[in-house]
Amino acid sequence: MNPLSTFVKDRRKEVNLTQEEFADRAGVALTVVRKIEQGKTNLNMDKVNQVLRMFGHELAPVNSKDLNE
Repeated sequence: MNPLSTFVKDRRKEVNLTQEEFADRAGVALTVVRKIEQGKTNLNMDKVNQVLRMFGHELAPVNSKDLNE
């Protein structure tokens, strides 16, 4: 599993929601939640952020140069 899939799955379980319930509350298709939790790499960033906003987080592009500073 990758960090994103682990984070989403663990947080979803902490709030005691099924994948279907979570997808409904996040406003995304069930397949989006399943793909994230399965660690799929071909994901729509807007949909991923819609899911992450449920936990007060968001992904954004990062310049590798900025990471080294």
